[in-house]
Amino acid sequence: MSNSEKKVTDMQGRYMQPVAEGRQRDDAGWQSCRIVLTTERLVLVAEEKLTVPLAEIDEIGERYDVNQRAAGVASYLGLHVGDDVVLVSGADHDEFETDFYHACLNGEVIFVDHPAVEGGVVQGTDWTKARIRITDEEIRLALADGEQVVIERDDIGEVEEDERQAAGEKRRVIEVEHSQGEISVETHVTGGEYDLSVLWQVLEEGVERNRADLDLGPVEEQVVMALHSGVSPFEIPEFVDSEVEDIEAIYDRLIDLDVIEVVRERTEVEMTARGRSVAGETMGEQ
Repeated sequence: MSNSEKKVTDMQGRYMQPVAEGRQRDDAGWQSCRIVLTTERLVLVAEEKLTVPLAEIDEIGERYDVNQRAAGVASYLGLHVGDDVVLVSGADHDEFETDFYHACLNGEVIFVDHPAVEGGVVQGTDWTKARIRITDEEIRLALADGEQVVIERDDIGEVEEDERQAAGEKRRVIEVEHSQGEISVETHVTGGEYDLSVLWQVLEEGVERNRADLDLGPVEEQVVMALHSGVSPFEIPEFVDSEVEDIEAIYDRLIDLDVIEVVRERTEVEMTARGRSVAGETMGEQ
């Protein structure tokens, strides 16, 4: 280990290699191992030692369920390294993931457009360089002008990607919707493919964390999507084919979950006996 290389984590776990030298291994199985992660490499120590230099990882991929053994593990990282694919699952996998993202991204320079969108309005801001830092709770972007952009990992609403002109050339751009104070904003980021691959996984994990925390029912999900697409709250019962009372109960639950907030309350009224009398007299005079 060089003087500049530092150990990030050391824990037990397991790994599987479903693709070796470009050939898929349908009979691949998990091997228990010691996971040693440094700022430069990932070392998996079992009967044999497998070393993965972080700089040689091409992509942090989606699930690679080559067989039932892989599919049976709820959480793992899929690492594409040249013609190989390695799946790694830590004993405390959430901690391992954060440490891995930390090792891969901390101090890396990317391009940031912030806020690209604020309150639904495109801002026309310029791209600027930024250094990125990952913690258990936040993604921190230190912009070149001194501004700090903080994206809370449990406050990521949507993540999308596009390919367009950015920072002087055609690039892959990741668009992140999150909160800044009481306002919904979008921060757009671009940079090297490897950095974006890692960052995409961090952001997707945040989105999934939110979904898991909410545990919404099918009608509740329909209501959220309808509101997000611009349907009036008063038109939601008809839009999702539900009773008004049921939708109001869903609104109450979504307010409790901090998914929506009350902007204005509508007062529902009915005539009293005196009111009916006044109305009758008025009609009689016409």
